[in-house]
Amino acid sequence: MDEEYDVIVLGTGLTECILSGIMSVNGKKVLHMDRNPYYGGESSSITPLEELYKRFQLLEGPPESMGRGRDWNVDLIPKFLMANGQLVKMLLYTEVTRYLDFKVVEGSFVYKGGKIYKVPSTETEALASNLMGMFEKRRFRKFLVFVANFDENDPKTFEGVDPQSTSMREVYRKFDLGQDVIDFTGHALALYRTDDYLDQPCLETINRIKLYSESLARYGKSPYLYPLYGLGELPQGFARLSAIYGGTYMLNKPVDDIIMENGKVVGVKSEGEVARCKQLICDPSYIPDRVRKAGQVIRIICILSHPIKNTNDANSCQIIIPQNQVNRKSGRPRTLKRRLSQPWSYWSPLTRSLWPSVTCMSPLMMVLRARCSVPAPMMPPHTLRQPAMTSKTSTSAWQAPPLTLRT
Repeated sequence: MDEEYDVIVLGTGLTECILSGIMSVNGKKVLHMDRNPYYGGESSSITPLEELYKRFQLLEGPPESMGRGRDWNVDLIPKFLMANGQLVKMLLYTEVTRYLDFKVVEGSFVYKGGKIYKVPSTETEALASNLMGMFEKRRFRKFLVFVANFDENDPKTFEGVDPQSTSMREVYRKFDLGQDVIDFTGHALALYRTDDYLDQPCLETINRIKLYSESLARYGKSPYLYPLYGLGELPQGFARLSAIYGGTYMLNKPVDDIIMENGKVVGVKSEGEVARCKQLICDPSYIPDRVRKAGQVIRIICILSHPIKNTNDANSCQIIIPQNQVNRKSGRPRTLKRRLSQPWSYWSPLTRSLWPSVTCMSPLMMVLRARCSVPAPMMPPHTLRQPAMTSKTSTSAWQAPPLTLRT
């Protein structure tokens, strides 16, 4: 460790591992350290289940009815991936997908008036949805057609809307959409937490809805993908990429001090050794005296003994509760997942992603994600690949033909 590096990275969260991988690929000499014995930092996937109970100081441990502890993964900061989002494109570009398997989340739902409804995101679903009356459906269908045809580089598709100055509220008024439709469009399709976007230029909102629809068109049931064994697999994938290109990794390595000279960081001290660097990247927990609190998210792990009504017993789904439905100042998206073996159990996330266009919107609840250890015929895992790549093979009963991401 007593040598000089171009970059030292502290913490193995997703952001840190992505940067580490990119810099190693670009020929930088990288040292990556983490005080924890596992990858992922605050966004790790905890397994077995007993470790989760220890983490939150629950001395009694999980009940026997929850099965084997190794059948569970718990994502501390769960995030969905938009199937056509930037993170998926990054995974393909860097070929990190060779280390990961994904599953398609089976549905997206919205809460209205005490009931749960499927989120309509296509013209066909809009006409069949129970969320709206007959005339509202036709108006919403026209709105979706407008969004689908919209091209910010082609003024002919604007239909009298200036994407840089017309507010989203005015766009909704143009198509005569009611408040309920506005709620699920803004919170369930565009994935906004609050209604502040209504008075902002409509371009970003239209692009968000287009991203949702394009992602949905990839695999059908929903626009969201999720790593089969939890989000902790993502940082590990980029860590492997960094290691292939010469990066050095040290887990369970305490950081005693960050060494400064003339107001600049020049190295890191750990267990009596000093590694010098030209640049330091770290997550905020390593420099608590140099960051300030800007807000907080409440996360709760929920395990239920029954499926959620009106979700067609989906193995995995997202439920979004618009702010107006519960008289709050921000929306409350919840993501729910069920174990594929009995008893029923669900998990509810949520936190804001580093890339809002890549994952689901910011939540107020956290998620307990169940890892399945036995084959299930409903939703086999998928391997993402580009059209030119060779199909990935496996002897696992879970393996399915790879999903092909189209550019």
